[in-house]
Amino acid sequence: MRNKTSLGKLVLLLVVFSLIVAACGSDSSDTTTAGGSDTTTAGGSGDASAVCDADPFGCVEVGSGEAITIGTLLVISGPNASLGQDSQNGVVMAADHLDGTFDGVNGELLGHPIAFNHQDDGCSAEGGQAGAQALAADPSTVGVIGTSCSSAALGVADTILSDKGIAIISPSNTGPALTTPEEHQPFYLRTAHNDKLQGAAVAKFAYNELGARTAATIHDGSPYADGLQAVFAETFVSLGGTITKQEAIQVQETDFTSVLTSIGADSPDVLYFPIFAAEGGLITQQARQTDGLADTNLIGSDGMLSADYVAAAGEAVEGVYLSGPDLSAFTGDQDFYEGEFKTAYQELWGGEPAAAFHAHSYDAANMLFDAIKAVAIDEGGTLYIPRTALKDALFATSGVQGITGTLNCNDLGDCQSTATIAVYQVVGGNYDTANPVYSEVASLDG
Repeated sequence: MRNKTSLGKLVLLLVVFSLIVAACGSDSSDTTTAGGSDTTTAGGSGDASAVCDADPFGCVEVGSGEAITIGTLLVISGPNASLGQDSQNGVVMAADHLDGTFDGVNGELLGHPIAFNHQDDGCSAEGGQAGAQALAADPSTVGVIGTSCSSAALGVADTILSDKGIAIISPSNTGPALTTPEEHQPFYLRTAHNDKLQGAAVAKFAYNELGARTAATIHDGSPYADGLQAVFAETFVSLGGTITKQEAIQVQETDFTSVLTSIGADSPDVLYFPIFAAEGGLITQQARQTDGLADTNLIGSDGMLSADYVAAAGEAVEGVYLSGPDLSAFTGDQDFYEGEFKTAYQELWGGEPAAAFHAHSYDAANMLFDAIKAVAIDEGGTLYIPRTALKDALFATSGVQGITGTLNCNDLGDCQSTATIAVYQVVGGNYDTANPVYSEVASLDG
């Protein structure tokens, strides 16, 4: 990796200007589509040495014949492993499809193979820190797809990687705080929806479709769960409903009797607990046995929209509602997703997708591949990828057609300003993502 050296001010200004032009004015023919792209022409311009010296974070140098290293930072162990493994599968499939086919072998990008450095975010701040530090310490890391959980990103992985000039794109972080002006880190983006959309959609479903007029919430202190329940409560009240209780639990707790007893005293129409699989499964079981909650509708969100949660809840899961992205209404290439993509997913991974964000990670990886093509400078087979220009190219993403829809990244890293949010119901021990019981299009723009 080249490091910054001292240049004359005039030269520095001219080179920085050329970087901006290169990042913002790349040929639209390189735009990633749902099926990926096999374009192999580097789009960067200028003398690599000057460009890399001018970039505050330098360049990633990929020698002739060497692999382009992409990091992933997703939860791939523990009670939420299906969430992160599902996303990791989507990333690998994006690399596989670079040559236009799904054959289980990574395609090439700009004549270079793709290599992965898979790290585990543990769905925790501690996991996010350890994984981000490992990726940041590797000078070959070009960019990162992650994290799975907002708690692993907020003030942790997003900061560690931004401080090193490493772009990070999350397929499933939905916590609102990550893209607020106060908290947003400069190299952080996401293809997942913002929970300002999801929390409001669940409140509308509860009030308008279920006829609920009272509701209680439980969160686990994570930015994901706390942000979701807060938006839900605000919207539910604005519709005319009443919030009876807003309770908090601790991750890794197992006995929720006191919290549920307190909530059951008011017999709310709805209990909304947008947490994760292990605690969510136990709350589901224990709520079914709590006085005052026999007729209460139980609702979770996409942290529980996984095979892990269904297994953890056991028989008590029947009838539970779960919200998340509407996989049946992707505004991108639905034929590609339902046909070639899902067929390949089953063949490569031995079953149906186990969670909701595999398509978001596929789109995130293609965004990163596209940005690399836009800014990389090829000198005799060696690639020089300027980190700041790569970040700028990602944030300039506009009108890009992915599986999940059209990607338009704003200045705060939200690339899904409009999303279709669905609510599914568990029937016969399964939730059918092809047939949600409720769906609505929501937009950050109002």
